[in-house]
Amino acid sequence: MDKKVDWSELPIELWPKIGKSLENNIDVLRFRSVCESFRSSIPPSHPNSPSFPLQIPHPMNPSIETYLNQATIYRIEPSHGNSLSCLEPLAVSSSSKGWLIKVEELKNHPLTLLSPISDRKILHPRSTSPMLWNLLDYRVIEICKSYTIQNTVRSFVAANKVVFFPNSPWIGVEDSVACSIFQEGKLGFMKHGDEKWTLVDDKNFYYDDVIVYKGQFYVTDRWGTISWVDISCLKLIQFSPPLCGFGNKKHLVESCGVLYVVDRYYDSEPLRRNYVGRPNRDAAVECFKVYKLDEEWGTWVDVKNLGDRAFILGNSCTFSVSANELTGYQGNCIYFTDIFDARMYNLEDHTITTIEFDPCLDKSLWSHPWPRT
Repeated sequence: MDKKVDWSELPIELWPKIGKSLENNIDVLRFRSVCESFRSSIPPSHPNSPSFPLQIPHPMNPSIETYLNQATIYRIEPSHGNSLSCLEPLAVSSSSKGWLIKVEELKNHPLTLLSPISDRKILHPRSTSPMLWNLLDYRVIEICKSYTIQNTVRSFVAANKVVFFPNSPWIGVEDSVACSIFQEGKLGFMKHGDEKWTLVDDKNFYYDDVIVYKGQFYVTDRWGTISWVDISCLKLIQFSPPLCGFGNKKHLVESCGVLYVVDRYYDSEPLRRNYVGRPNRDAAVECFKVYKLDEEWGTWVDVKNLGDRAFILGNSCTFSVSANELTGYQGNCIYFTDIFDARMYNLEDHTITTIEFDPCLDKSLWSHPWPRT
Protein backbone atom coordinates (compact mmCIF):
# COMPACT_ATOMS: atom_id res chain seq x y z
CA MET A 1 0.00 0.00 0.00
CA ASP A 2 1.37 3.39 -1.00
CA LYS A 3 2.32 5.61 1.88
CA LYS A 4 1.40 9.27 1.66
CA VAL A 5 4.37 11.55 2.30
CA ASP A 6 3.90 14.91 3.97
CA TRP A 7 5.24 17.78 1.88
CA SER A 8 7.00 19.07 4.97
CA GLU A 9 9.17 15.91 5.00
CA LEU A 10 10.74 16.71 1.63
CA PRO A 11 14.46 17.59 1.81
CA ILE A 12 14.88 21.32 2.24
CA GLU A 13 17.22 21.58 -0.75
CA LEU A 14 14.37 20.44 -3.05
CA TRP A 15 12.02 23.25 -2.09
CA PRO A 16 13.64 26.05 -4.17
CA LYS A 17 14.09 23.67 -7.14
CA ILE A 18 10.39 22.80 -7.08
CA GLY A 19 9.33 26.40 -6.60
CA LYS A 20 11.48 27.75 -9.43
CA SER A 21 10.12 25.11 -11.83
CA LEU A 22 6.74 26.86 -11.66
CA GLU A 23 6.20 29.05 -14.71
CA ASN A 24 3.27 31.28 -13.80
CA ASN A 25 2.61 33.71 -10.98
CA ILE A 26 -0.51 32.01 -9.61
CA ASP A 27 1.38 28.73 -9.09
CA VAL A 28 4.24 30.58 -7.38
CA LEU A 29 1.72 32.34 -5.15
CA ARG A 30 0.10 29.03 -4.22
CA PHE A 31 3.49 27.45 -3.48
CA ARG A 32 4.52 30.32 -1.22
CA SER A 33 1.16 30.15 0.56
CA VAL A 34 1.70 26.56 1.78
CA CYS A 35 3.74 27.51 4.86
CA GLU A 36 6.41 29.86 6.11
CA SER A 37 9.21 27.45 5.12
CA PHE A 38 7.98 27.23 1.53
CA ARG A 39 7.55 30.99 1.38
CA SER A 40 11.10 31.63 2.54
CA SER A 41 12.57 29.06 0.10
CA ILE A 42 11.90 31.17 -3.02
CA PRO A 43 11.31 34.88 -3.71
CA PRO A 44 8.01 36.00 -5.28
CA SER A 45 9.79 36.41 -8.64
CA HIS A 46 12.94 37.54 -10.40
CA PRO A 47 13.79 41.06 -9.18
CA ASN A 48 13.37 42.38 -12.72
CA SER A 49 10.59 40.12 -14.02
CA PRO A 50 8.08 41.70 -16.44
CA SER A 51 5.56 43.94 -14.67
CA PHE A 52 2.44 45.03 -16.52
CA PRO A 53 1.43 47.43 -17.89
CA LEU A 54 4.88 47.61 -19.46
CA GLN A 55 5.84 50.86 -21.16
CA ILE A 56 6.93 50.28 -24.77
CA PRO A 57 7.35 52.44 -27.89
CA HIS A 58 4.30 52.97 -30.07
CA PRO A 59 4.55 50.80 -33.22
CA MET A 60 3.94 53.72 -35.58
CA ASN A 61 4.47 56.93 -33.59
CA PRO A 62 7.22 56.80 -30.91
CA SER A 63 6.08 60.16 -29.49
CA ILE A 64 2.85 58.57 -28.16
CA GLU A 65 3.10 57.08 -24.67
CA THR A 66 2.18 53.41 -25.07
CA TYR A 67 1.85 50.38 -22.81
CA LEU A 68 1.73 46.61 -23.18
CA ASN A 69 -1.09 45.10 -21.11
CA GLN A 70 -1.38 41.46 -20.10
CA ALA A 71 -4.35 39.17 -19.48
CA THR A 72 -4.42 35.44 -18.68
CA ILE A 73 -6.88 32.74 -19.74
CA TYR A 74 -7.65 30.31 -16.89
CA ARG A 75 -9.72 27.20 -16.46
CA ILE A 76 -11.37 27.58 -13.04
CA GLU A 77 -12.57 24.66 -10.95
CA PRO A 78 -13.94 24.98 -7.39
CA SER A 79 -11.84 23.16 -4.81
CA HIS A 80 -13.65 20.33 -3.04
CA GLY A 81 -15.05 21.49 0.26
CA ASN A 82 -14.74 25.19 -0.59
CA SER A 83 -17.72 27.49 -0.85
CA LEU A 84 -18.29 28.92 -4.30
CA SER A 85 -18.45 32.34 -2.58
CA CYS A 86 -18.37 35.19 -5.07
CA LEU A 87 -17.95 32.91 -8.09
CA GLU A 88 -21.33 31.32 -7.30
CA PRO A 89 -23.27 33.28 -9.96
CA LEU A 90 -20.89 31.79 -12.56
CA ALA A 91 -21.16 28.20 -11.41
CA VAL A 92 -23.38 25.22 -12.02
CA SER A 93 -23.08 23.47 -8.67
CA SER A 94 -24.22 20.07 -9.98
CA SER A 95 -21.55 20.01 -12.68
CA SER A 96 -17.98 18.80 -12.27
CA LYS A 97 -16.87 20.86 -15.25
CA GLY A 98 -14.85 24.05 -15.00
CA TRP A 99 -15.25 27.54 -16.44
CA LEU A 100 -13.10 29.48 -18.86
CA ILE A 101 -12.24 32.95 -17.62
CA LYS A 102 -10.00 35.73 -18.88
CA VAL A 103 -8.37 37.76 -16.12
CA GLU A 104 -6.96 41.22 -16.73
CA GLU A 105 -3.92 41.85 -14.56
CA LEU A 106 -3.05 45.51 -14.01
CA LYS A 107 -0.48 46.73 -11.51
CA ASN A 108 -2.02 48.05 -8.26
CA HIS A 109 -5.52 47.05 -9.48
CA PRO A 110 -7.76 44.11 -8.52
CA LEU A 111 -8.12 41.28 -11.02
CA THR A 112 -10.94 41.91 -13.51
CA LEU A 113 -12.90 39.17 -15.29
CA LEU A 114 -13.26 39.34 -19.08
CA SER A 115 -14.96 37.21 -21.67
CA PRO A 116 -12.33 34.88 -23.19
CA ILE A 117 -14.08 35.29 -26.55
CA SER A 118 -15.09 38.95 -26.83
CA ASP A 119 -12.83 40.57 -24.16
CA ARG A 120 -15.85 42.33 -22.66
CA LYS A 121 -15.83 42.87 -18.91
CA ILE A 122 -18.06 40.41 -17.09
CA LEU A 123 -20.31 42.50 -14.86
CA HIS A 124 -22.77 41.44 -12.22
CA PRO A 125 -26.22 41.89 -13.81
CA ARG A 126 -27.43 44.11 -10.96
CA SER A 127 -24.28 46.21 -10.77
CA THR A 128 -21.95 48.19 -13.00
CA SER A 129 -18.92 46.80 -11.18
CA PRO A 130 -16.78 44.02 -12.68
CA MET A 131 -16.91 40.57 -11.06
CA LEU A 132 -13.99 39.97 -8.70
CA TRP A 133 -12.88 36.96 -6.73
CA ASN A 134 -9.91 35.35 -5.01
CA LEU A 135 -8.04 32.93 -7.29
CA LEU A 136 -6.62 31.11 -4.25
CA ASP A 137 -10.08 29.71 -3.44
CA TYR A 138 -10.15 27.60 -6.63
CA ARG A 139 -8.18 25.12 -8.65
CA VAL A 140 -6.71 27.31 -11.36
CA ILE A 141 -5.12 26.03 -14.57
CA GLU A 142 -3.46 28.58 -16.82
CA ILE A 143 -4.29 28.10 -20.51
CA CYS A 144 -2.40 30.98 -22.11
CA LYS A 145 -1.63 34.68 -21.91
CA SER A 146 -2.74 37.50 -24.19
CA TYR A 147 -1.41 41.00 -24.76
CA THR A 148 -2.69 44.30 -26.09
CA ILE A 149 -0.95 47.56 -26.95
CA GLN A 150 -2.76 50.67 -25.74
CA ASN A 151 -2.05 54.32 -25.21
CA THR A 152 -3.15 56.36 -22.22
CA VAL A 153 -5.18 58.92 -24.17
CA ARG A 154 -7.86 56.90 -25.98
CA SER A 155 -6.93 53.32 -25.06
CA PHE A 156 -6.37 52.80 -28.76
CA VAL A 157 -5.21 49.32 -29.70
CA ALA A 158 -2.25 49.94 -31.98
CA ALA A 159 -1.73 46.40 -33.26
CA ASN A 160 -3.72 43.52 -34.71
CA LYS A 161 -1.81 40.97 -32.65
CA VAL A 162 1.05 41.05 -30.15
CA VAL A 163 2.87 38.27 -28.30
CA PHE A 164 5.52 38.48 -25.59
CA PHE A 165 8.05 35.75 -24.82
CA PRO A 166 9.53 34.45 -22.63
CA ASN A 167 7.34 35.58 -19.75
CA SER A 168 8.19 33.79 -16.53
CA PRO A 169 8.49 34.84 -12.88
CA TRP A 170 12.16 33.77 -13.06
CA ILE A 171 13.20 35.66 -16.21
CA GLY A 172 14.18 39.31 -16.32
CA VAL A 173 12.29 41.59 -18.66
CA GLU A 174 15.54 42.38 -20.49
CA ASP A 175 15.51 38.80 -21.84
CA SER A 176 11.98 39.03 -23.25
CA VAL A 177 10.92 39.99 -26.78
CA ALA A 178 7.65 41.39 -28.11
CA CYS A 179 6.46 40.50 -31.61
CA SER A 180 3.59 42.41 -33.16
CA ILE A 181 1.56 42.55 -36.36
CA PHE A 182 0.73 46.18 -37.02
CA GLN A 183 -2.56 47.22 -38.54
CA GLU A 184 -1.12 47.32 -42.06
CA GLY A 185 0.06 43.71 -41.77
CA LYS A 186 3.66 44.60 -40.94
CA LEU A 187 5.67 42.31 -38.66
CA GLY A 188 7.80 43.98 -36.00
CA PHE A 189 9.95 43.06 -32.99
CA MET A 190 11.00 44.95 -29.92
CA LYS A 191 13.31 44.14 -27.00
CA HIS A 192 13.17 45.85 -23.62
CA GLY A 193 14.86 49.23 -23.85
CA ASP A 194 14.44 49.62 -27.61
CA GLU A 195 13.28 53.07 -28.66
CA LYS A 196 11.40 51.79 -31.68
CA TRP A 197 10.15 48.57 -33.27
CA THR A 198 12.26 46.75 -35.87
CA LEU A 199 10.53 45.46 -39.00
CA VAL A 200 11.41 41.84 -39.75
CA ASP A 201 10.38 41.88 -43.41
CA ASP A 202 9.93 45.37 -44.81
CA LYS A 203 8.87 43.99 -48.22
CA ASN A 204 5.91 41.91 -47.04
CA PHE A 205 2.99 43.70 -45.36
CA TYR A 206 0.59 40.75 -45.46
CA TYR A 207 1.01 38.93 -42.15
CA ASP A 208 -2.17 37.71 -40.46
CA ASP A 209 -1.19 36.04 -37.18
CA VAL A 210 1.68 35.30 -34.81
CA ILE A 211 1.90 32.91 -31.84
CA VAL A 212 4.53 31.29 -29.65
CA TYR A 213 4.88 27.61 -30.55
CA LYS A 214 7.51 25.26 -29.09
CA GLY A 215 9.44 28.21 -27.70
CA GLN A 216 9.62 30.10 -31.02
CA PHE A 217 7.66 32.86 -32.72
CA TYR A 218 5.63 31.46 -35.63
CA VAL A 219 3.85 33.69 -38.15
CA THR A 220 1.53 33.13 -41.09
CA ASP A 221 0.93 35.39 -44.03
CA ARG A 222 -2.35 35.75 -45.92
CA TRP A 223 -1.42 32.84 -48.22
CA GLY A 224 -1.05 30.49 -45.27
CA THR A 225 2.74 30.16 -45.45
CA ILE A 226 4.06 29.56 -41.93
CA SER A 227 7.52 30.76 -40.90
CA TRP A 228 9.39 30.85 -37.63
CA VAL A 229 11.54 33.77 -36.55
CA ASP A 230 15.24 33.49 -35.82
CA ILE A 231 15.51 35.98 -32.96
CA SER A 232 19.31 36.21 -33.18
CA CYS A 233 19.20 37.77 -36.65
CA LEU A 234 15.48 38.65 -36.94
CA LYS A 235 15.01 36.62 -40.10
CA LEU A 236 12.09 34.44 -41.16
CA ILE A 237 12.70 30.74 -41.77
CA GLN A 238 9.98 29.15 -43.91
CA PHE A 239 8.33 26.25 -42.08
CA SER A 240 5.51 25.22 -44.43
CA PRO A 241 4.53 25.46 -48.09
CA PRO A 242 1.81 27.98 -48.96
CA LEU A 243 -1.65 26.83 -47.98
CA CYS A 244 -3.23 28.69 -50.91
CA GLY A 245 -6.51 28.88 -49.02
CA PHE A 246 -8.96 31.37 -50.44
CA GLY A 247 -10.17 32.73 -47.10
CA ASN A 248 -9.86 36.33 -46.01
CA LYS A 249 -7.76 35.82 -42.86
CA LYS A 250 -5.50 33.08 -41.49
CA HIS A 251 -5.30 32.23 -37.77
CA LEU A 252 -2.66 30.09 -36.05
CA VAL A 253 -3.87 27.76 -33.29
CA GLU A 254 -1.82 25.29 -31.25
CA SER A 255 -3.83 22.28 -30.07
CA CYS A 256 -2.38 19.25 -28.25
CA GLY A 257 1.09 20.08 -29.54
CA VAL A 258 0.00 20.40 -33.20
CA LEU A 259 -0.06 23.65 -35.18
CA TYR A 260 -3.24 24.42 -37.14
CA VAL A 261 -4.22 27.13 -39.62
CA VAL A 262 -7.83 28.31 -39.45
CA ASP A 263 -8.95 30.07 -42.62
CA ARG A 264 -11.72 32.64 -42.08
CA TYR A 265 -14.12 33.39 -44.96
CA TYR A 266 -16.25 36.51 -44.89
CA ASP A 267 -19.82 36.55 -46.17
CA SER A 268 -20.35 38.59 -49.32
CA GLU A 269 -24.10 37.96 -49.49
CA PRO A 270 -26.71 40.04 -47.64
CA LEU A 271 -28.23 37.08 -45.79
CA ARG A 272 -27.06 33.67 -44.60
CA ARG A 273 -29.40 30.73 -45.15
CA ASN A 274 -27.77 28.59 -42.43
CA TYR A 275 -27.53 31.38 -39.87
CA VAL A 276 -28.91 30.27 -36.50
CA GLY A 277 -29.20 33.42 -34.40
CA ARG A 278 -30.99 36.71 -34.49
CA PRO A 279 -33.02 36.48 -37.73
CA ASN A 280 -32.81 40.20 -38.44
CA ARG A 281 -28.99 40.35 -38.61
CA ASP A 282 -26.58 39.27 -41.31
CA ALA A 283 -23.44 37.26 -40.50
CA ALA A 284 -20.10 38.88 -41.28
CA VAL A 285 -18.38 35.48 -41.39
CA GLU A 286 -19.37 32.91 -44.00
CA CYS A 287 -17.41 29.89 -42.74
CA PHE A 288 -14.10 28.54 -41.47
CA LYS A 289 -11.80 25.85 -42.83
CA VAL A 290 -9.18 24.13 -40.68
CA TYR A 291 -5.85 22.70 -41.84
CA LYS A 292 -2.83 21.08 -40.23
CA LEU A 293 0.59 20.40 -41.70
CA ASP A 294 1.83 16.87 -42.30
CA GLU A 295 5.46 17.65 -41.47
CA GLU A 296 6.72 14.30 -42.79
CA TRP A 297 5.33 14.84 -46.29
CA GLY A 298 5.21 18.64 -46.27
CA THR A 299 1.57 18.74 -47.28
CA TRP A 300 -1.55 20.33 -45.84
CA VAL A 301 -4.34 18.16 -44.42
CA ASP A 302 -7.94 19.38 -44.51
CA VAL A 303 -9.32 18.82 -40.99
CA LYS A 304 -13.02 17.97 -40.88
CA ASN A 305 -13.40 17.10 -37.20
CA LEU A 306 -11.71 18.52 -34.09
CA GLY A 307 -13.14 15.85 -31.79
CA ASP A 308 -13.83 17.30 -28.33
CA ARG A 309 -11.53 20.27 -28.97
CA ALA A 310 -12.93 23.78 -29.32
CA PHE A 311 -10.89 26.53 -30.97
CA ILE A 312 -11.18 30.07 -29.55
CA LEU A 313 -10.20 32.89 -31.91
CA GLY A 314 -10.11 35.75 -29.44
CA ASN A 315 -9.38 39.36 -30.25
CA SER A 316 -5.89 39.17 -28.73
CA CYS A 317 -5.04 35.44 -28.62
CA THR A 318 -5.97 32.08 -30.13
CA PHE A 319 -6.01 28.77 -28.26
CA SER A 320 -7.82 25.45 -27.96
CA VAL A 321 -9.59 23.74 -25.04
CA SER A 322 -11.24 20.43 -24.28
CA ALA A 323 -15.00 21.00 -24.38
CA ASN A 324 -15.50 17.99 -22.10
CA GLU A 325 -13.75 19.85 -19.28
CA LEU A 326 -15.74 23.09 -19.57
CA THR A 327 -19.25 24.35 -19.00
CA GLY A 328 -20.90 25.96 -22.04
CA TYR A 329 -18.51 24.85 -24.79
CA GLN A 330 -19.06 22.31 -27.58
CA GLY A 331 -16.43 20.17 -29.26
CA ASN A 332 -15.70 20.47 -32.99
CA CYS A 333 -16.62 24.16 -32.86
CA ILE A 334 -14.83 27.46 -33.42
CA TYR A 335 -15.63 30.43 -31.16
CA PHE A 336 -14.93 33.89 -32.53
CA THR A 337 -16.06 37.51 -32.66
CA ASP A 338 -17.27 39.59 -35.55
CA ILE A 339 -19.25 42.81 -35.86
CA PHE A 340 -22.07 41.22 -33.86
CA ASP A 341 -19.90 40.07 -30.95
CA ALA A 342 -19.43 36.43 -29.86
CA ARG A 343 -20.41 33.54 -32.13
CA MET A 344 -19.88 29.81 -32.59
CA TYR A 345 -19.18 27.99 -35.86
CA ASN A 346 -20.00 24.27 -35.97
CA LEU A 347 -17.61 22.36 -38.25
CA GLU A 348 -20.07 19.47 -38.59
CA ASP A 349 -23.14 21.25 -39.95
CA HIS A 350 -21.45 24.57 -40.89
CA THR A 351 -23.92 26.69 -38.95
CA ILE A 352 -23.11 29.90 -37.11
CA THR A 353 -24.85 30.55 -33.80
CA THR A 354 -24.91 33.83 -31.93
CA ILE A 355 -23.84 33.41 -28.31
CA GLU A 356 -26.30 35.53 -26.39
CA PHE A 357 -24.19 35.29 -23.24
CA ASP A 358 -20.67 34.12 -22.48
CA PRO A 359 -20.30 30.35 -22.05
CA CYS A 360 -18.96 30.82 -18.51
CA LEU A 361 -22.22 32.39 -17.34
CA ASP A 362 -25.42 30.69 -16.20
CA LYS A 363 -28.39 33.08 -16.15
CA SER A 364 -30.43 30.74 -13.94
CA LEU A 365 -28.08 31.53 -11.05
CA TRP A 366 -28.13 35.29 -11.41
CA SER A 367 -30.94 35.48 -8.86
CA HIS A 368 -28.59 34.30 -6.11
CA PRO A 369 -27.47 36.93 -3.60
CA TRP A 370 -24.23 38.60 -4.65
CA PRO A 371 -21.62 38.54 -1.87
CA ARG A 372 -20.03 41.73 -0.72
CA THR A 373 -16.32 42.19 -1.42
